[in-house]
Amino acid sequence: MSDPQADEAFRRSICTQPQGSGRVRAEMDSLGEREVPADAYWGVNVSRALENFAISGRPISVYSDFIYGYACVKQAAARANADVGALERWKAELIDRACNEIRDGSLRDQFVVDIMQGGAGTSTNMNFNEVIANRALEMGGYPKGDYQRIDPNDDVNCSQSTNDTYPTALKVGLHLALERLQVELVSLATAFHSKGTEFSGIVKIGRTQLQDAAPMTLGQEFQAFAIALAEECLGFEHVMNQLCEINLGATAIGTGIAAHAKFGDAARQHLAEITGYGLRTSPDLIEATTDVGCFMDLSGALKKCAMKLSKICNDLRLLSSGPQAGFGEIKLPPRQAGSSIMPGKVNPVIPEAVNQVAFVVAGGDVTLTMAAEAGQLQLNAFVPVMAHVLFENLKYLTAAVTTLREHCVIGVQANVGRLEESSRSFVGVITALIPYIGYEPAARLAKQALADGGDIVDVVVASGLLSREEVSSLLTAERLTGEQRRH
Repeated sequence: MSDPQADEAFRRSICTQPQGSGRVRAEMDSLGEREVPADAYWGVNVSRALENFAISGRPISVYSDFIYGYACVKQAAARANADVGALERWKAELIDRACNEIRDGSLRDQFVVDIMQGGAGTSTNMNFNEVIANRALEMGGYPKGDYQRIDPNDDVNCSQSTNDTYPTALKVGLHLALERLQVELVSLATAFHSKGTEFSGIVKIGRTQLQDAAPMTLGQEFQAFAIALAEECLGFEHVMNQLCEINLGATAIGTGIAAHAKFGDAARQHLAEITGYGLRTSPDLIEATTDVGCFMDLSGALKKCAMKLSKICNDLRLLSSGPQAGFGEIKLPPRQAGSSIMPGKVNPVIPEAVNQVAFVVAGGDVTLTMAAEAGQLQLNAFVPVMAHVLFENLKYLTAAVTTLREHCVIGVQANVGRLEESSRSFVGVITALIPYIGYEPAARLAKQALADGGDIVDVVVASGLLSREEVSSLLTAERLTGEQRRH
């Protein structure tokens, strides 16, 4: 049963922030006056959010890429507002400096609102507006809360809304995180390619539906893993291009209300310069403000990558199964003892961990899909949970890819003796003789060899259909595995 006192203590622990000297300052919003810690850079709006959204216990600061992206957006907005005359230059410069500090990693402990929040991200936007305003005031030699000089709404949020800054900042942050995943995927694909080269001459039995199929090399199997992952890297390029389309300047619903007419284009130019990304403004800002298609595409691409990765890990677990009663074709690096009761047992713990990450990514995609469908009219209010899902999935998947490469793939070894033993007696090589003896005779001879336990070469020669020399020339490793066609 839940303990009401413990639950209340937990909620208070989330809502209560360190107050330094214990002094407070009074701030006012449209709902009335509240006291906030005097040392805090956040203000009254964040104070209410801390009380209302004590849900996950995790602040938005856990997503450093998102914090960076939002600081870039606010910095670009300040520069644009100064350019078009909507904001006094001295204010813009102080706001710019404060944003630069946040981009460099300062004040992260001040971004305290919960990652789970209602209001379409307004609490997050106000967290930035208040922190930036108070840091700018401090830089100018003014006390925190002196909003008559620099105001969170009128100055830091000038020409903006949550509904254009939040998705734009999210896209910048996701672009950063996706770049990191791509780097790790390339490294993992390279590691598989290197193993493919190392294992190129090792013949093994290929399988379909877990049944013996046709010969191949272990190198071919690992090269296929490499190519599958390399394809995902290329697939992410399309998503990254979508993330470069922004709606900054749209304000509330896409009409640009309360923004200077030239603000949107100026802000885009500054944001492109700050981030180094080829950003472009959406041709229809009303559509762009309500549409979350690019987030769905990113989530789908992450799920697709995760499923491919999970399938590869399934294969690694199967190929290494045993070591005595399983396939035992490869040996994974032993990472830790596998049992508290069975001596000497070693489990494929790294592929298992990656499998579980894939399950989480797939579940996150379901959450994001439901959130996307729940949008209504001119805005989707559930972008915060999309941000949570996407950043979590990117973080987990990037770490899983790195872990698989470092702790598993680069240390994989071929069990050459086991592979040679199984390949020598493999009846399936008769598939290569079909063009010379026909399907029906080949099927009959295969069944005979399996029933008698005889060597398939001896069985074919005894049938009189081919001489031993002819069979030997047709069943070379190069012919059986298709390696000669590659060269």
